[in-house]
Amino acid sequence: MAVKACLNGGRTRAEHPAVPQSPAELASDAIAVRRAGAFAVHLHPRDSDGRQTMNAAACGAAVEAIRAAVPGLPIGLSTAETIDPDPFARAAAIRSWRRPPDFVSVNVSELGWAGVVRAALHAGIAVEAGLATPADAEQITASPFAHQLVRALVEVDGGADDARAIAGLVPAGIPQLWHGFGELTWEVISAAAHAGIDVRVGLEDVFVLPDGRTAADNAELVAAAVELIAPPS
Repeated sequence: MAVKACLNGGRTRAEHPAVPQSPAELASDAIAVRRAGAFAVHLHPRDSDGRQTMNAAACGAAVEAIRAAVPGLPIGLSTAETIDPDPFARAAAIRSWRRPPDFVSVNVSELGWAGVVRAALHAGIAVEAGLATPADAEQITASPFAHQLVRALVEVDGGADDARAIAGLVPAGIPQLWHGFGELTWEVISAAAHAGIDVRVGLEDVFVLPDGRTAADNAELVAAAVELIAPPS
C-alpha cells in the first residue's frame, strides 16, 4: 500500500494558505511529501495569474522544478474539464507538452474523455482513469483502454460504501487507488487500508486531519495517511 499526494487541485490560498501554486512552491511541497512517505504527486499547474492551465510552458516548468528537486518521484498532471471545458483543446495541449509528466489523470465522467486518454497514450504518458460512479467503471471496462491504464482512481464524494460499489466493477488486474473529498476523505482512506489498496490525500481533497484539526500543509496530511494505512506492529 502507498500514498499519493494531491498538492493543490483547484484550491486557492483563500481556502488554505499552504496551497502551492508556483513551480518553486510545488517543488518544495514535493520534497516535503516525499519525506512524509508519498510515492507520487498529482498537481494542477497554474499560469502567472494563478489559474489552472495545461499550457506547455507552465506544465513543463512545474514538472521540471519537481524533477530537479526530487529525482525519480513520479509526477501526474490533471486533465480535468475545470481547466478547459473543450476536450479537443485538452488533447491538443497534451500533444504540445515537451516536458511531459509521468502520468495524467482523466475523468471518465467528462465529455471527450476517450480522446484525452488516446492523446496521452500516443504521447507515451501513462493514464490513470478517474471513476466517480459505477457507470464510469462500466464505461472504462467496455473501452479499449481498460488494460492500458496505470491505475483506476476510485474517487467518491460519498463514503466507503460508494467506493466499494465502484471498485467491485473494475476489471481484475487493474491496480486501484481510492480517495474521497472533504469530511469523508478519511473514511474512504480507512476502507482502502482495510482492503490493501493505495490511497490519495492532500489539500486538493481535504484540509483536516483524521482528528478534525486543520492540517498545516500537504506533508502533514500525507504523514497522517501513511500512519493510518500502516499495518499493525
